Amino acid sequence: MDVTTISLDSVVLTALDADAIVVGVHPAEDGVRPAGADDLDTALSGRLADSLAALGATGKAGEVVKLPTLGALPAALIVAVGLGDSADAEGLRRAAGSALRALAGKSKVAVALPATSADEVEAVALGALLGNYGFANYRTSEKPGPVEEIVVVGSGDDAPVRRAETLASAIFLVRDLVNTPPSDLSPEDFAGVATKVAAEGGLGIEVLDEKALVDGGYGGIVGVGQGSANPPRLVRLAYTHPEASKTLALVGKGITFDSGGLSLKPAEGMDWMKSDMGGAAAVLGALAAIAELKPAVNVVGYLALAENMPSGTAQRPSDVLTVYGGKTVEVLNTDAEGRLVMADPIVRSGEDEPDLLIDIATLTGAQLVALGTRTTGVMANDDDVREKVVAAAVRTGEPSWGMPLPEELRKGLDSAVADIANISGERWGGMLVAGVFLKEFVPDGVRWAHLDIAGPSYNKGEPHGYTPKAGTGAAVRTLVAVAEDMAAGEL
Repeated sequence: MDVTTISLDSVVLTALDADAIVVGVHPAEDGVRPAGADDLDTALSGRLADSLAALGATGKAGEVVKLPTLGALPAALIVAVGLGDSADAEGLRRAAGSALRALAGKSKVAVALPATSADEVEAVALGALLGNYGFANYRTSEKPGPVEEIVVVGSGDDAPVRRAETLASAIFLVRDLVNTPPSDLSPEDFAGVATKVAAEGGLGIEVLDEKALVDGGYGGIVGVGQGSANPPRLVRLAYTHPEASKTLALVGKGITFDSGGLSLKPAEGMDWMKSDMGGAAAVLGALAAIAELKPAVNVVGYLALAENMPSGTAQRPSDVLTVYGGKTVEVLNTDAEGRLVMADPIVRSGEDEPDLLIDIATLTGAQLVALGTRTTGVMANDDDVREKVVAAAVRTGEPSWGMPLPEELRKGLDSAVADIANISGERWGGMLVAGVFLKEFVPDGVRWAHLDIAGPSYNKGEPHGYTPKAGTGAAVRTLVAVAEDMAAGEL
């Protein structure tokens, strides 16, 4: 997307030359109650609330109403965004995002939402930036572009705005990757993007090509990728801090297109499978942000990249793969491929001696059935880890819910010919079964959490708040927060 500048300024709104000024409003008995904006109300002869009410404003969270100033102010528009009865940091993020989405094509917008603390200022800035996102790489027709300049109205140090800018840049990277057609994002292409990100952020990087994967015994990635003309890759990224005493390992599923393989998906289930690399993209985005924010923790990230296609060389149902480390897996369904490519780097991550391992994947349709399109399922081999990861996610505005890993589900993965099968004979609890499968490959003694972002990573519905249609950038903020919590000794 085009570059947007953002700044923090204690500007006088009545003298501000801008296309629009965004203010927050709450519901009131006789219409709406502006959150601050007294100077604007005075400039409009005390009729701001009445004018907005006449235009139908109710103050409902996310509602956007535009009021022309008709020359009463240098700014052409006042844009009132509903905050509901109250607004926490996430409410401010969503309000700012809703307002910016409604102002595409404007040059300069001031966002004067009620933000006094550093966390609130960061929330407003991040919501505005994320709501301002656009992906027009493949459009030939003119559409309104993102706002060119955003001014967050407030005082104090601009560190919260700069942090928001860092997070937004990482999330934009993820959204762009998810939105890119698979014809332009093969595993090799993805590895190339990771190489560029590593060079820009000073990250260590290792890229294993198809030959190195075969030679190294990465049977899961090789098996999934062998049906495609675009061979697989495994990327290892590393961030180190001189004062770090702990190591976080991240593993991301990177299926650049998922046809289902020989267990072919129906057409209606395939049209958004370019997004099946959202977990790997989230790991890359998180590493990019962490490299800039510099928390005192070492972070290793693995991107398991493959394209799952049907062909004469594709793996077959009933094939047996040998995963890195030697465990064998009977492939009963080639569309349960994500857990296969994840198994290799999960085992490999043990060589990094992590204090915490998190894998993240667009893993199961069952996640959407259980938790819907916006809530990440979090599973773990440690109750405290699960709850703290969920808390970190919710704190950053990414809805998540802790889920169990019932021991009785493991029996359904028994294989007659191998150590484990990749699917269960029962249809129930598919999200949990996938977690149980991955748990089998977690190195002994390592605390581990599994994030299923099948729904949250891709918005097939209408835009809302700061969330656009298509790629969302889900889980970047969660992973960054976990890294910072580890650096602070809280996880």
